[in-house]
Amino acid sequence: MPFKKSLERTPWWLVTIIIIALVLLWNMVSEQSYQRIAGALSEGLLTTIGVTFAAFILASLLGLLIALAGFSRHRILREFARFYVEIFRGVPVLVLLFYIAFVGAPEMVKLYNWALQMPIEAGWIEKARTRDFTLLWRAIIALAISYSAFIAEVFRAGIQEVGKGQIEAAKALGLSNWHRFRLITLPQAMRKILPPLGNDLVAMIKDSALVSVLGVQDITQLGKVFSSSTFQFFETYNVVAFMYLVLTLSLSLMIRAFEAHLRRNDHH
Repeated sequence: MPFKKSLERTPWWLVTIIIIALVLLWNMVSEQSYQRIAGALSEGLLTTIGVTFAAFILASLLGLLIALAGFSRHRILREFARFYVEIFRGVPVLVLLFYIAFVGAPEMVKLYNWALQMPIEAGWIEKARTRDFTLLWRAIIALAISYSAFIAEVFRAGIQEVGKGQIEAAKALGLSNWHRFRLITLPQAMRKILPPLGNDLVAMIKDSALVSVLGVQDITQLGKVFSSSTFQFFETYNVVAFMYLVLTLSLSLMIRAFEAHLRRNDHH
């Protein structure tokens, strides 16, 4: 029967999530306490989105460079790429956040002052101070470095999927390495790369909650501060969970729709 088949095809996990989200949304709209909490956390929502997308863009660029280094003809670059990936895939994101914030940032400031010692002494530019390196940017850089190792593997796998015959044909046509990569390799690899990149973006949204340990005013940090001052822990963390759920679920559904679109195009 058509009705029975439609019931079997219905994603009940998604229906359940939507019902829970609607209940939380109704509470946020109808109850004054939820409205106050949502208003207090709204700025944190913007911070979470900003941190996530800034870190993801940096991680993608860095991951692409590391992946290309892994295909280099020079062994030193290939060894460095493998070293980078293995090290940063093995270090927990939280540990890397602390390391970049309290060890890496001060050392980068020292390196900056040393490299530009002459113009600093001449008064052309100001000497950098560690406190000028905000905790927000320390968190963004830490997330970018951590995820770049995983994204580098995504790029590597996508590039390897491109047929060697097409690369050889491009060489026979006299295309340079850059033109082969830009015109042949990258466009085809992106079809394989985009879905897992989307999954990494979803994971980064969730891991962005870790930046609250540095005092960054994201959803989690503002939720912690608000609940501590009002003792409305249940209501506050309901709103926190709802905000993360909306971000991750909506993005996941868009990724699934995009994957389905790619599969339909491949069949055609």
